Amino acid sequence: MDDLQQARAAIDEIDAEMAALFERRMQAVGQVARYKAATGKPVFDPAREDAVIAKNTARLQDETLRGYYRSFLQQAMAVSRAYQRQLLGRDVAAYQGVEGAWSHIALRKLLPAAKPRAFATWAEVCDAVAAGDAGYGVLPFENSSAGDVSAVLDLLYAHPELAIVRMFDLPIRQDLLALPGAQLSDIRLVISHQQALAQSSAFLQSRKLPTRAWGNTADAARHVAESGDKTLAAIASAQTAELYGLEILAPGVNEDGDNTTRFLVIARADAAAPVPPAAGRRMALLFTVDHKPGKLAEVIRLIGEQGFNMENIKSRPLPHVPFEYYFYVQLVCPDTDAPARCAALCDALQNLCRTLRSLGVFETGPDETPL
Repeated sequence: MDDLQQARAAIDEIDAEMAALFERRMQAVGQVARYKAATGKPVFDPAREDAVIAKNTARLQDETLRGYYRSFLQQAMAVSRAYQRQLLGRDVAAYQGVEGAWSHIALRKLLPAAKPRAFATWAEVCDAVAAGDAGYGVLPFENSSAGDVSAVLDLLYAHPELAIVRMFDLPIRQDLLALPGAQLSDIRLVISHQQALAQSSAFLQSRKLPTRAWGNTADAARHVAESGDKTLAAIASAQTAELYGLEILAPGVNEDGDNTTRFLVIARADAAAPVPPAAGRRMALLFTVDHKPGKLAEVIRLIGEQGFNMENIKSRPLPHVPFEYYFYVQLVCPDTDAPARCAALCDALQNLCRTLRSLGVFETGPDETPL
């Protein structure tokens, strides 16, 4: 017993020393991050990491411990990268469009302290988050009346380093906007994002108004404001009308009064704080199965047998593999013993799926509690 107590006391003493050394190391990591920010160097430098690991592993006198120490150093490097990315991008949240876009509105609700940074495309948003240039990205995922935003799901599939950290349901009211003094009878063309046009199709068709798809709703409104053309209108939000000095010709032109868009907040998986499975939270998975009869049915049956409610399933074409598909499923975490049951389900799915990847565990719904 005395030997055990002495060993534990020695470990406690060493742990205290390691805590102080860890703080010193992370302070140095912060200096590295600031240098990389100033010089434009990437966070991940694999050649440098390999050299550091090889040099320090060789310092061990006990060769039987070198494999363990190598793993320890690899974990330390991963922590350092995550900390650098947090320092470089934690204040920045990326979105597609311009100020006043629905993605920008969702961002301001969920990330009020962040510095919004606009990008031209959803792909650029994902690239910025993946590179650590932004701590978060906000993307539309699906709309209650117009359906999925399939391109966003394809981007998540193409970026294995990204994870979902939140889903947020934002009620959408689309208004018809035009220059001050314009009348509805003056309008000869309506521009907006294709989703907004689809959501407002009944209004537009009943008035025989020609349409043209635009990059996003807010940019369409800005174009109308800058055009000086009273025959041109945009479909966008009331907030956008105020921002660009436009008038609302017709409020609520989207036919679905409950029109809602579900937005994703994404982050790098290695930089986001892990969210444990719990009652009411969602777990999202991406997977592929062998292209054989019954394989997808086996996966769905297993999810049901394990007691999970599958509230969403989507299929999308596999890149470069004609007529084969990957699948997205969104599961409700169980009310009891959620961490163990989610882990057990993923273990079981590994045996059925060709590939399996977790997109994360997250809250969803209309809750506007900031991240």
